[in-house]
Amino acid sequence: MIPAVGLVLGLLIGLVVQPDVPTWLQPYLPIAVIAALDAVFGALRAVLDGIFDDKVFVVSFLSNVVVAALIVFLGDQLGVGSQLSTGVIVVLGLRIFSNVAAIRRHLLKA
Repeated sequence: MIPAVGLVLGLLIGLVVQPDVPTWLQPYLPIAVIAALDAVFGALRAVLDGIFDDKVFVVSFLSNVVVAALIVFLGDQLGVGSQLSTGVIVVLGLRIFSNVAAIRRHLLKA
């Protein structure tokens, strides 16, 4: 329940404050959000499966964001940033949909 409250509060604060994202950070923000969502949906699935561990969640969350940002940074340095960004989004998107399907099966028994 605490993560859900934190997410809602963070969204509300972000909507009210409307912070400016520096231009050098803009290519990394969507990738970081997708990586964070992957960790959140993985955690929700783990909670429903009864195997949630807060340490695993924090490590997963941080490592997903850092690895995704490093891949995009490497792509930018090689001149193929958009292609690697697309690859990261596809892979993490597949993981998100897989976790959502497992959550749906668990909740709806279907």
